[in-house]
Amino acid sequence: MKSFLHKLLGFIIFLMLAMPVDAQTRPSADLPLLFSADEVTRDADLGTISAAGRVEISQGDRVLLADNVSYSQKNNTVTAYGNVSLLEPSGDVLFANFMELSGDLKDGVIRGLRIRLADNARIAATGARRSAGNRTEMRNAVYSPCESCANVPGGDPLWQLKARKIVHDQKEKVIEYSDAFLEISGVPVAYAPYFSHPDPTVERKTGFLVPSAGGSTALGTTFTTPFFWSIAPSRDITLIPTITSKEGLHLAGELRNLNTTNKIDFKGSITYDSNNDVLGHIDTVYREDIDDTWRGGFDLKRASDDTYQRRYGMTSPKTMTSRAFAEAFRGRDYLSMDAYLYQGLQGTDSPGKTPIVLPMVDYSHISKPGRFGATTSFDFSALALTRTEGHDTKRLSMSSGWRLPRIGSLGEIMDFNLSLRGDMYHTTNLPIAGQAGTDSGIAGRIYPEASVNWQFPLARTQGRITQTLEPVASATISPNGGNPSSIPNEDSMDLELDDTNLFSSSRFSGLDRVEGGPRFSYGVKWSATGRSGGNSSFFIGQSYRVRDDDTFGEGSGLEDNFSDIVSRVNISPGAFIDLSYRTRLDKDNLSPRRNEISLTAGPPALQVKSDYVFFQRQQGLEFGGREEVSGSLVGKINRYWKSSFSGRYNLENSGDLRNLALNLTYECECFTFSTTLRREFFEDRDIKPNDSVLFSLSFKTLGDVQAGITQTGL
Repeated sequence: MKSFLHKLLGFIIFLMLAMPVDAQTRPSADLPLLFSADEVTRDADLGTISAAGRVEISQGDRVLLADNVSYSQKNNTVTAYGNVSLLEPSGDVLFANFMELSGDLKDGVIRGLRIRLADNARIAATGARRSAGNRTEMRNAVYSPCESCANVPGGDPLWQLKARKIVHDQKEKVIEYSDAFLEISGVPVAYAPYFSHPDPTVERKTGFLVPSAGGSTALGTTFTTPFFWSIAPSRDITLIPTITSKEGLHLAGELRNLNTTNKIDFKGSITYDSNNDVLGHIDTVYREDIDDTWRGGFDLKRASDDTYQRRYGMTSPKTMTSRAFAEAFRGRDYLSMDAYLYQGLQGTDSPGKTPIVLPMVDYSHISKPGRFGATTSFDFSALALTRTEGHDTKRLSMSSGWRLPRIGSLGEIMDFNLSLRGDMYHTTNLPIAGQAGTDSGIAGRIYPEASVNWQFPLARTQGRITQTLEPVASATISPNGGNPSSIPNEDSMDLELDDTNLFSSSRFSGLDRVEGGPRFSYGVKWSATGRSGGNSSFFIGQSYRVRDDDTFGEGSGLEDNFSDIVSRVNISPGAFIDLSYRTRLDKDNLSPRRNEISLTAGPPALQVKSDYVFFQRQQGLEFGGREEVSGSLVGKINRYWKSSFSGRYNLENSGDLRNLALNLTYECECFTFSTTLRREFFEDRDIKPNDSVLFSLSFKTLGDVQAGITQTGL
């Protein structure tokens, strides 16, 4: 009987709420009201219905929970008290001691309000007024996203905003503050008569970003106020004006646009400095998917001078590469057409001798596997290099090939290859080797090649460890020579013998140089892997050529019949240690000509990283030798604090420090503080050694605050 009465009264409440008390308070007819409670009573004289015990009233996505709820038919109001909760469609949850709401739960007054927003930030207020179901005005309110961060004595969160009034406008998706104080560890540190930020439902919104301040010897005191303009969901602009005390106004910006077929990312900057020079840079990336076969685009990267970006605190590459391209993919065919323009930013670069690449065309086709799994291939390349100083080069290259992979009866893996390539060159003002003059003309070559690769992997599992042992060998036959002085070397300068190309038929990265004569490579691979995830591996190998080839300069490791020995070792027995070592040893005395060592050791609480690099200079190459060591030490002081120290040291000649950096960071779920002290010892023209200090504060939901200073000559 009691259950029936509850259902009957629930139906009566629904009918009463649906009655047209007046047009302003009538609930939507499209949204039925659902009701449940442990007990329901009705006072016919007062026109009220009261519910007690686990009361739940819902309409659409809005749900009211309370210990006690009273509905006034006369006023069309719902009064709730005792553990009151209101779940909003946005994901926000309102808690209160007392709520008096309209029949549709959209308007009302609230006492003892607490709100948990969709991103888990919290607001508390002594009282509030709701209107239109999307605007909440709170008085004497506090906002904070901090939860697990260590609270200060007295129970205050790590940081909070206190305001005389906070307005959460869900229609405009903004939270506004009047007479707001920012408190850190319970201490007021900043005041604003008005302040606002987007609510948690907003991913991007037009407005000013958090400003930053700093200074440097070159620019003086700096102040930056970025502005973000959200033009559309897939398009935005960021303007970054910086006022400097020594060099005036510096303006940088970025335009981003992304849709289903193209992408644009435009970055640039401009300034008018104290010498009355206009300086700037441009860095643009454009990509277009034309159809299922074709795509294209361009990269445009230029700077007004070599050191401009570094002087103004921007990242700068050694070479700025501009490119325009189109490429096609269809079945087993690939075609690309490129043009390149380079701007070298190093002091040794010569703009007149830097080539303009136009055009660069590559085509490749691989057939479907035929009988026995064999495939054929065809490749075509066309290239033109033009210089304002020095020689020009035009090249046509075509090659065809045949490949047959096989697996033997014992499990050995074999790969047979045949190829025939033809190259034709036209050069202008090409320097004559050993002479002072230049020559122009046509040169070419025909280059046939046959090769076979052989591998024999063996595996054994013993206990919890699986080991593999794999002998590897290859043999290649091609004509001797093939590199006359009339053929320039444009794309094969960076020759480096190592474990990754020992078994390649050609160790050159490009087409301008070929390897000639019969040659053989041999080596062995070993690895061990444990069930717990640890692993180690080792490789050692060498090559032999029947006839010396003066194509390879002194120090290349390939200048004699027997090559240098190349090796690689990787050791990672567990999660807390990882060692990698690559080397090239002189075949005569086993002295290192190249060493690369990388070590990571320790748990996240105290982790050491170290890298050592040594390259011996190779005769005939423009790239010099190098020897340096770098490292870092990262330690977690406790749950929130961590520190790191890093440095780089040049070991060449008498040795010198390149840079040192010390960082201290505090991080929790609502706040990050970081300070970095850095010393740069490197000098490049007007870029002098300097010391810098950077402070960064990141407040979750509010933004980042940065300040720093860079001083030279210390």
